[in-house]
Amino acid sequence: MSFTPSGKHLIAGEWVSGAGTFASEPASGPSHEFAVGTPELVDRAARAAEEAFWSYGYSSREDRAAFLNLIADEIEARGADITEIGSQETGLPAARLEGERGRTTGQLRLFADHILKGDYLDRRHDAALPDRKPAPRPDLKMVQRPIGPVAVFGASNFPLAFSTAGGDTAAALAAGCPVVVKGHGAHPGTGEIVAQAIDAARKKLNLHPGVFSLVQGGDRSVGQALVQHPDIKAVGFTGSLGGGRALFDLCAARPEPIPFFGELGSVNPMFVLPGALKSRAEEMGKGWAGSLTMGAGQFCTNPGIAVVIEGDEARTFIDTAKAALSEVGPQTMLTDGIAKAYRDGRDRIAASSGVQELLTSTCDLRNATPYLFETDGDTWLANHALGEEVFGPLGLIVTVKDEDQMRQIAKSLQGQLTCTIHMDAGDTDLGRSLMPILERKAGRVLANGFPTGVEVADAMVHGGPYPASTNFGHTSVGTLSIRRFLRPVSYQNIPDALLPADL
Repeated sequence: MSFTPSGKHLIAGEWVSGAGTFASEPASGPSHEFAVGTPELVDRAARAAEEAFWSYGYSSREDRAAFLNLIADEIEARGADITEIGSQETGLPAARLEGERGRTTGQLRLFADHILKGDYLDRRHDAALPDRKPAPRPDLKMVQRPIGPVAVFGASNFPLAFSTAGGDTAAALAAGCPVVVKGHGAHPGTGEIVAQAIDAARKKLNLHPGVFSLVQGGDRSVGQALVQHPDIKAVGFTGSLGGGRALFDLCAARPEPIPFFGELGSVNPMFVLPGALKSRAEEMGKGWAGSLTMGAGQFCTNPGIAVVIEGDEARTFIDTAKAALSEVGPQTMLTDGIAKAYRDGRDRIAASSGVQELLTSTCDLRNATPYLFETDGDTWLANHALGEEVFGPLGLIVTVKDEDQMRQIAKSLQGQLTCTIHMDAGDTDLGRSLMPILERKAGRVLANGFPTGVEVADAMVHGGPYPASTNFGHTSVGTLSIRRFLRPVSYQNIPDALLPADL
């Protein structure tokens, strides 16, 4: 491998080490030592980001678009090394990482195009009415402005697309906000090489070095210090409910509370309506098994719950899914900790009263194999813990008595990233009655498909009511995600010479 991590942090253009180190835990290949982050390093990075904001926050859209495009170029120039170390650290296959790299560079270029169009600025103008009675109206102009330095937490399951130069970073930089990334311990080497790409792009454009910093983890105090730093004005996070909620509470408890945009996971329930079940139970059973086990089930849109009305067709769906899952061998999970949490979740479901084991096997160390369980609607409604996410290839089928109980199940759901309806033409009435429920529960509702795979596009919403995310009014994927890092400012009777260039 031509890239060997230095193990250092990138703090405002300088690669710095520290007193302590932690060792990476790769799925294969050599382990490397990385400097442990500290609150002092966070302070240096955040202060530099605030300094950078006075230039970068007032830079032109053309300059920021050039920065985003150049970051994409620099990532592509390191493509082979990124794939190699990313695969070693996470156990993800090369093809998956190459696809994710394309998504990452695609996001950066998408945001470059988006800001050049200018629609996101939401510019408004109410001209002065000096002769209006009983009082004249002043001249009012409004535009969206960047909020300041943003903290981004890398995600374990997407070492590229949701991490160092992922969607949160791309959206923040597009908006005009400097970024401080807290690297994820699951892939610190991948984080370092991507940070090198960002810094190389920054140097070529002679931007303020504080526009981007990477602080590696290794200590919980790093994340706490980052979200509590007074110069940080918003946080982007993708991760667990427990960790995200703890950081959310710290943001809310600050003397100046700031928004915490956390994507915390979901069970992504799938409702299989009677007509669809009758006509293609086997097809859907196989499709669900494939979606459930994709990437060892380590997608936040993994469809962990299937709701079907009891009967012969339901048994066909269940039997087909079981047969398909039984053919899936062990898959390497992202970290030892995630693998342990998966086994703990399996044990919790298996020990629940009224839950039947349909498919079990032995998984140990960092490996995961599929598990399949079944319960009935009454049990589900009586045990809300069955609706908690198990991160991995575990499926739970809920067999309900009738359409009314299916609607009850829908109403009982917590907030979700996605909800899916499988339906045929004869299911329209039931589908119509479910839609008002599901759109209150999820940020994305889809029909006759599987939710794994999130399109990066203008109309995409990757978020939802809590606990899917901490802010139901926003998305972490797609061009709308830039709105998280902007705020509207109104200018009253301000001379043109003093207005932002975008006005």
